[in-house]
Amino acid sequence: MLEINDMNFDEIKEGESIIIIDFWAPWCGPCRVMGGLMEELAARYHGDDIDFYKMNVDDNPITTNNYSIRSIPTIMILKNGEIVEQITGLVPVKDISDKIDRVIKPTLDR
Repeated sequence: MLEINDMNFDEIKEGESIIIIDFWAPWCGPCRVMGGLMEELAARYHGDDIDFYKMNVDDNPITTNNYSIRSIPTIMILKNGEIVEQITGLVPVKDISDKIDRVIKPTLDR
């Protein structure tokens, strides 16, 4: 997973692949747990034309405010630059993978 910031967010979100962003902060315990789950998912979906990123909300207030991120961890799934799924709070990895699968189902034969 790559760290993104306010400066490169717009460029990254406009990519043609599916983008998954983990909004987090280093002081947030549930964020650290979710970060591990996101690393697991990034490995699982490696090669499926999905890009996984993380954004520290403390260091990137512009994007955080523009997308009304009020609680963390928040996972945002974008397709063609548009938000198609958003998950807030610590949730089981299966819930996240189910949402990812629903997004990629039209593009992948699963």
